[in-house]
Amino acid sequence: MSLDFDSARMYNPNITESHIAWRDQLRRFMDTEVIPFVEEWEEACELPLSLWPKAAEIGLLGMGYPEEFGGIQEGIDVWHSWIVNEELARVGAGGVGASLMVHGIGLPPVINFARPEVKAAVAPKVLAGEAWISLGITEPGGGSDVASLQTTARRDGDEYVVSGSKTFITGGMRANWVSTAVRTGGPGPGGVSMLLIPTDAAGFSRTPLNKKQGWWASDTATLYFDEVRVPVTNLIGEENQGFKVIMHNFNSERMGMAAQMEAAARVCLEDAVNWARERKTFGKRLADHQVIRHKISAMKQKLNATQAYIRACYEQIEIGQPNAADIALLKVQASEVMEFCAREAMQILGGAGYLRGNRVERIYREVRVNAIGGGSEEIMRDLAARQYQL
Repeated sequence: MSLDFDSARMYNPNITESHIAWRDQLRRFMDTEVIPFVEEWEEACELPLSLWPKAAEIGLLGMGYPEEFGGIQEGIDVWHSWIVNEELARVGAGGVGASLMVHGIGLPPVINFARPEVKAAVAPKVLAGEAWISLGITEPGGGSDVASLQTTARRDGDEYVVSGSKTFITGGMRANWVSTAVRTGGPGPGGVSMLLIPTDAAGFSRTPLNKKQGWWASDTATLYFDEVRVPVTNLIGEENQGFKVIMHNFNSERMGMAAQMEAAARVCLEDAVNWARERKTFGKRLADHQVIRHKISAMKQKLNATQAYIRACYEQIEIGQPNAADIALLKVQASEVMEFCAREAMQILGGAGYLRGNRVERIYREVRVNAIGGGSEEIMRDLAARQYQL
């Protein structure tokens, strides 16, 4: 059996002809519309706006969202989502998927908790690739400690007046709206609300964060709110109940990240195997040296375990029994395996891996954002321990 990105994927009995057709369609899109331009987009630190309507046309943006807003829900399950994350990771530049699919964390709060008129005004444009939405949680003074956020929203008649800032906001430079966590009440999670803030509102401004270790193609921003007035009708969910809205999103975000990290690690395996077969040292292929063969076997072993873990968590989600603690630890498992495979692949590629312009080099730089974003490894372990009532 030849060891590559596809053959290194373990058998999954849940995959049907529908899923295979979806993967084929996505792969054609990635191979023609994305992969040839990745290096250019990485250097530009942004994606072209024309990519979103193209992604919408093949059903990528709307997958899993209600048909009334231009989405596709009928016949869609978690396995379609897993395939999306795999094919995005195969590109070998995590910033592409993070930026292109950022509505996956910004739009669900609106779909699930906003007023009908707000959903109708926002969702169709986002799913058509004609407008953009981001999620604003992290602040300059704190990241994972969501309950301590400082951005305030005080009620003034039919409006909230928002003051504060957010940072490390994916897609923040082009977003038309930001689903934003604000403090409307007292300290702690009970004083947090979610507001949909339009970025054309007076008092809103933003600056780019381009000097990043990884995810160069993903535009990232710091957002500033200087007495920004937002209609009360833009409240997402109930006042002081925003923490529930935020928590509702976490499982799907972490599952998506875990799936992408495992697939990125598999990219590292594929490129390391190809190099080991071609490169010769001391009169024989790298693949003929036992130390290299053991590295590749160890990578595949860890990938197998992570794939099985992802599948188990998705099966629980599919029957309506997600386990937040297991999902949190899955994210840790996936980031550790991504880091291991990126390091081992870099060792196998040697100097060739150190040069910019290859997938392993980019993935190696993207390990940390995956290990921190969406909940750091340390926070995830502690969350799991609390869920297990230790």
